Amino acid sequence: MSYLKQHPTEDGYFGEYGGSFVPPELQSEMDKITEAYFSISKSHEFISELRSIRKHYQGRPTPVYFCKRLSEIYGGRIYLKREDLNHTGAHKLNHCMGEGLLAKYLGKKKLIAETGAGQHGVALATAAAYFGLECEIHMGEVDIAKEYPNVVRMKLLGATVVPVSHGLKSLKEAVDSAFEAYLKDPINTIYCIGSVVGPHPFPMMVRDFQHVVGVEAREQFLEMTGELPDAVAACVGGGSNAMGIFSGFLDDAEVSLFGVEPGGRSLKMGDHAASMSYGKPGILHGFKSYLLQDEKGEPAPVYSIASGLDYPGSGPEHCMLKDKKRVHYEIANDKETLEAFYKLCRYEGIIPALESAHAVAFAMRHAQKNRQKSILVNLSGRGDKDIDFIIEKYGAGDEFF
Repeated sequence: MSYLKQHPTEDGYFGEYGGSFVPPELQSEMDKITEAYFSISKSHEFISELRSIRKHYQGRPTPVYFCKRLSEIYGGRIYLKREDLNHTGAHKLNHCMGEGLLAKYLGKKKLIAETGAGQHGVALATAAAYFGLECEIHMGEVDIAKEYPNVVRMKLLGATVVPVSHGLKSLKEAVDSAFEAYLKDPINTIYCIGSVVGPHPFPMMVRDFQHVVGVEAREQFLEMTGELPDAVAACVGGGSNAMGIFSGFLDDAEVSLFGVEPGGRSLKMGDHAASMSYGKPGILHGFKSYLLQDEKGEPAPVYSIASGLDYPGSGPEHCMLKDKKRVHYEIANDKETLEAFYKLCRYEGIIPALESAHAVAFAMRHAQKNRQKSILVNLSGRGDKDIDFIIEKYGAGDEFF
């Protein structure tokens, strides 16, 4: 039996992680979504419609690209899976169109979600416009200021953007707020989680909808080079883009897999968001995972230069894969990430999202140490959303050249 069919268990566990820790009234809705997912998403009609959307609307497949200049400078062979070329500029639309299609089949009227960097919010607003549904996006005030171009895009697409002003005013608080809004009317709405997190069945659903990235990447790399990559890397916050590309290679033991977490300003609590490296098992937002916690066991404050990565936990499947040592989790700090951002711009003519630049930073480091090896990076998004913030705070990056 294939890996994807074996994981998760029927009650949503990946090893000891995952599950569903929600109030009884919400659990009944989760059960309905699970049942609908297994019955609807496996049907010929659903699969055919989703494949048509992928090809004719999203512009899939996205290409794999060889970074010739970056590879000459750092050694090794660095390749990118260009999810930045997916419609709306990131991998997020892969699961948002799937969730939107499922909502349509379920007769839901409204999509609700959180967003950090805004890419999930834009993708869900896009899906809502496509399917003729209402859309409500909850976003922390810090991220609204930092990622304002995406806020404009969401509004243009017809979404209502709800500012979240409590706590650190970032991604965790946006999730809290979106869950509260969903609980008020779970009959007519569906909560479209933006990553492989949350109660079952969302970690499984989002991974399955993102699996297309791994399937394409594996086939494309084989066609380009005649072999599989030696390593595959992706940034990890919640971890949807990483699970998407990893899922294409999990059964290939010779391919090393690397999840790259935000090391932030320092490894002091509150200065990073590296839950896989420094967290311990805990429960947040209805699921069990590695979680950064304070002395009282509460979710710790987190920070990342990339708004999409500042979450105190990670997807439960990542936690299981860490324990099994199938995926290795590494860190890229803010300085390394900025250097990767600027160098990909200058040397390859590609402006990456700050989230994705974490994985590029690791790939540059890895290539220097493994000059005979290839590494494939999931370039999960483009950096249009980040450029105002970066230029205002860091300038044109001349210090790195």
